[in-house]
Amino acid sequence: MTVEQNVLQQSKSQKHQQTFLNQLREITGINDIQVLQQALKDSNGNLELAVTFLTAKNAKVPQQEEATYYQTALPGNDRYISVGSQADTRFCPLVLTTLPGIDWIPHSKDVIDLTGDDKDDLQRAIALSLEESNRAFRETGITDEEQAISRVLEASIAENKASLKRTHPEVWSDSPNPYDRKRQDSCPVGLKNVGNTCWFSAVIQSLFNLLEFRRLVLNYNPPASAQDLPRNQKEHRNLPFMRELRYLFALLVGSKRKYVDPSRAVDILKDAFKSNDSQQQDVSEFTHKLLDWLEDAFQIKAEEERDGEKPKNPMVELFYGRFLAVGVLEGKKFENTEMFGQYPLQVNGFKDLHECLEAAMIEGEIESLHSENSGKSGQEHWFTELPPVLTFELSRFEFNQALGRPEKIHNKLEFPPILYLDRYMHKNREITRIKRDEIKRLKEYLTVLQQRLERYLSYGSGPKRFPLVDVLQYALEFASSKPVCTSPIDDIDASAPPSGTVTAQTIPSTTDQQGPSSEIPSTSPVQRSVIHKPFTQSRIPPDLPMHPAPRHITEEELSVLEGCLHRWRTEVENDTRDLQESISRIHRTIELMYSDKSMVQVPYRLHAVLVHEGQANAGHYWAYIYDHHQRRWMKYNDISVTKSTWEELERDSFGGYRNASAYCLMYINDKEQFLIQEEFNKETGQMLLGMDTLPPDLKDYVKEDNKRFEKELEEWDAELAQKVQQEKLLASQTPRMPAPSSAPVQAGEPEYLEQPSRTDLSKHLKEDSVRAITKALAEQEDRSPETVMQMAIKLEYARLLKLAQDDPPPECDYRLHHAVVYFMQNEAPKKIIERTLLEQFGDHNLSFDERCRNIMKVAQAKLEMIKPDEVNMEEYERWHQEYRNYRETTMYLMVGLELFQKKSYMEALLYLIYAYQSNKELLSKGLYRGHDEELISHYRRECLLKLNEHAAALFESGDDQEVNNGLIIMNELIVPCLPLLLVDETEEKDIAAVEDMRNRWCSYLGQEMEPNLQEKLTDFLPKLLDCSTEIKGFNDPPKLPSYSTHELCERFARIMLSLSRTPADGR
Repeated sequence: MTVEQNVLQQSKSQKHQQTFLNQLREITGINDIQVLQQALKDSNGNLELAVTFLTAKNAKVPQQEEATYYQTALPGNDRYISVGSQADTRFCPLVLTTLPGIDWIPHSKDVIDLTGDDKDDLQRAIALSLEESNRAFRETGITDEEQAISRVLEASIAENKASLKRTHPEVWSDSPNPYDRKRQDSCPVGLKNVGNTCWFSAVIQSLFNLLEFRRLVLNYNPPASAQDLPRNQKEHRNLPFMRELRYLFALLVGSKRKYVDPSRAVDILKDAFKSNDSQQQDVSEFTHKLLDWLEDAFQIKAEEERDGEKPKNPMVELFYGRFLAVGVLEGKKFENTEMFGQYPLQVNGFKDLHECLEAAMIEGEIESLHSENSGKSGQEHWFTELPPVLTFELSRFEFNQALGRPEKIHNKLEFPPILYLDRYMHKNREITRIKRDEIKRLKEYLTVLQQRLERYLSYGSGPKRFPLVDVLQYALEFASSKPVCTSPIDDIDASAPPSGTVTAQTIPSTTDQQGPSSEIPSTSPVQRSVIHKPFTQSRIPPDLPMHPAPRHITEEELSVLEGCLHRWRTEVENDTRDLQESISRIHRTIELMYSDKSMVQVPYRLHAVLVHEGQANAGHYWAYIYDHHQRRWMKYNDISVTKSTWEELERDSFGGYRNASAYCLMYINDKEQFLIQEEFNKETGQMLLGMDTLPPDLKDYVKEDNKRFEKELEEWDAELAQKVQQEKLLASQTPRMPAPSSAPVQAGEPEYLEQPSRTDLSKHLKEDSVRAITKALAEQEDRSPETVMQMAIKLEYARLLKLAQDDPPPECDYRLHHAVVYFMQNEAPKKIIERTLLEQFGDHNLSFDERCRNIMKVAQAKLEMIKPDEVNMEEYERWHQEYRNYRETTMYLMVGLELFQKKSYMEALLYLIYAYQSNKELLSKGLYRGHDEELISHYRRECLLKLNEHAAALFESGDDQEVNNGLIIMNELIVPCLPLLLVDETEEKDIAAVEDMRNRWCSYLGQEMEPNLQEKLTDFLPKLLDCSTEIKGFNDPPKLPSYSTHELCERFARIMLSLSRTPADGR
């Protein structure tokens, strides 16, 4: 009997025992696989006796050592055998700990109480379970495990067919314009989500981009003996599936479409089973089953072509490896060689992939494996043969017994792009054991050093602790302070004004210090300089002592104390530094423990990462796949295929930050180039690309599909041309009407105009200019227009400088009063400020009387005298355009806040979105070029949360119209905004808000609801859970009213004063 036949025979036996385990779980409600296996073992396979053991009142859970350490020959699931206590629940794909989105549903229609002592009920439960399972197996030849996956697949197809009857837009509805669905150049082809099939897309794309796997599928020819009539159930299932998979792969190679429809391939999966439940599929389970079916299909072909030799199954050779399990069980040594496919790893409690592997490869007391006389139990696993494609299944789901539902593990787990597996190979086990012992010793020493360092860094006996070096420094500062002989409250005169307060009269004015000049006055060393951080200064009286001080201390005492404190502080600093350096050296030694040349000979490169976003009972899958020839990462998210980066992959895959994390890792042997090597023409030696890689039958299939798509494009073009012709004909037949004159805006209606130009803004500065001119005439004896203009500009500059230096409350933003205040706070060039002031006094609004008109003419003459090389006009225009953008941002914010207070959240959201985006662009150029980002972020976030609650309330109502309105709010307002909240990883409150909104809708999954509501929820959730940060286009910016400077400042102050909370208060 060949190795493959042995494996198949063993697989059948394991499947039979797995059926017993499933029945035990169904009858007793116990989900602990170790307890179930132990009961089955103790009962020698007698199901009735096993149930009695598990339901007896005096039944005890096996002790830890007995339940944990066992030989790997115990039954697993198919050929994915168990490799240790941590892997027990992970290797059985139908156990709830590994199934996001799949609920376990008993097969029996009768509910039987097993809590009592009535043995008849127990016998009846066993009989019902056996009868149903055996009947199903006799009728279909399908195990319980296969029926479970069938329910999911059939639900996906039913979902897709039902979508044809719906009237509202669906998640993946095709655009009516075929050019939106046209493939761009050689961009990879996506896969359409046909109803909860993102798992299918993620797995298929990962395997398709393995060129060797692609070649095997494309060149697969069904065996001649099975072409006419399949001989058994497997052939009836697998051969049609292989045909459709070949067609699907061919379309992914040569289609002219942006994405293709995989319904026919999924349809084959559905037709193999019969069920009606609607659940989302699990990636690892689907990968397991897919490879199982492919192996069976290739096994049929291999047996037909073996010609007396043992058949080689390419799927086995590509995806299956072997490991050796050596250990001690109850003092007896054992050694077994096992075959494995997907290798399961626990995530909980580990920080990186190597830690997971170490835990999976070592179980129990390592020392007991090497001693002769030990009663302890333990085992080690060593890879003897690694597959070219090594897949790790990360167990990120566990069953919460208290809540009675599965939960997702969000812990962070890092994994490298290149994984060296030398330390896990059987040939290196002696040197690995030595290194493991050394690492264990170093970690024990490291723990001691870290404990000692912690005593230095967290010193004290109370609840608050501080670094010891700081404590000594504070004591030294206190002792060295000038002694104070009075009480800290005796020297304060409550009737006197606060020290440091200076009246305005004591500040020398710039007019008194400087005489008239033709230049804008520059700031002298005596004069206050321009402060560019006007909102962060706190005025503390300078004569108040900054720290407490001792009442009495002699020079001798101070000298001794300072000497001791200085010496102790130096000693503590040296000790802390030595500890930190030692800890760093040990960390570095551990990191480099396996870096020697002998331990980097088995490199595996990361090929694909399958990511799950969401919770245990719902979510969305996509894949990051490495393009080995372009040397870049690509993101495959159903129909969307985009370029990506390692940084984006880390963010979405490592976990610990959002609800997105890697669920499956696919590594390939970096030395096996055939896995990713392109195909070459044997005659010409040229590389084969695209359609040239396809066999003749598939090439014809793709050409036919492309012809259909080209016809669709032609029909669309003809339809558009016909519409254009009809419009031209209609236009020629319509008599021309005179253009209507612009009617005046009726009183009371808001006037929406484009934002005012710089000249329009200067109208609002007329009062400021007149005031400055009046004051200059009063202070200046020389009444010539030029002298008065210079003095007026000087006075206006001094006024604006004071505003720029002031520290006003949030409701009083002086930047809105004048562009020069904005320029000063943002350090605009002096020439920009000078020209701006000249334009203010040269504006035509000052021509209302003779004196102002003369000054206006002088200012205009000076503007004409400015040479092009003196002021960069492009830079000048940029500054003024930025100021207009700042005013526009202010209006977006102001109107958005006003609408928010009126509870018009839908209208407010758009204003706040544009306020945030334009403000962010301003702040990227400088800290004082925009508004408080946290303020806008807070109210934008609040808007989304309130709209989300409103939409959820509409959905809960159950009324069709209200449900549709709620989903419209989510689809058109909430979902497009999510990338805006997710794009910045430092905004923790935004991330938390997104999670709150998603959790709100995911909570409906466990509730009973009408089928039409369930259907709509299933359509909507993938969009809500999409982790993409690609920002989608919004509607045109909302129109803004035209405000004068006075109106803008007044309304802005009013809304800021009315805010009931600050952003720092949180959500």
